[in-house]
Amino acid sequence: MKRIAIFFAEGYEEIEGLTVVDICRRCGLAIDMVSITEQKQVKGSHGILVEMDKTWSQADFAEYDMLVLPGGGDGTKNLEACQALMEQVDAFYASGKYVAAICAAPSILGHRGILKGRRACSYPGFESHLAGALVTKEPVEVDGNVITSRGMGTSIPFALAIAGVFCGRQKAEQMAEAIVYRESGEDRP
Repeated sequence: MKRIAIFFAEGYEEIEGLTVVDICRRCGLAIDMVSITEQKQVKGSHGILVEMDKTWSQADFAEYDMLVLPGGGDGTKNLEACQALMEQVDAFYASGKYVAAICAAPSILGHRGILKGRRACSYPGFESHLAGALVTKEPVEVDGNVITSRGMGTSIPFALAIAGVFCGRQKAEQMAEAIVYRESGEDRP
């Protein structure tokens, strides 16, 4: 079974992180919520305290097929300041494993040179941090082993794209239907 790790730092955007966890688990995927510290509880940008599955030292990176970085202003800064996490992001990317980031967090991938020549998107105003990327305003971009998304409002398509990588497009579409998710622009009753 494929396994995903999503990393939480103080100030993360709650909806961006938890939507990925929820949808992946609904699709039957194994996803660990990992604190970048040894504290099991991490407070989001809106003061919501969430209990993680693992602390940093409990994470076994050899088990994971994808690393996910949720956004949030302070959360993104705190993720990027975690050198051990940045080393893992680089190693995953270099080995062809998936890395995914949403909102401000794609800036981390840009700073690390991961987005060069790839389609990518981010929260408005962070585009200048996507060094070398072909920047779009799509809700989600999947380019090779890199997935990026724009923000809280694109959390569902971001999570569905992640699920689709491991479960297939059909399963992701079935999940979208099951949760009554509609792409913007679809006909409305």
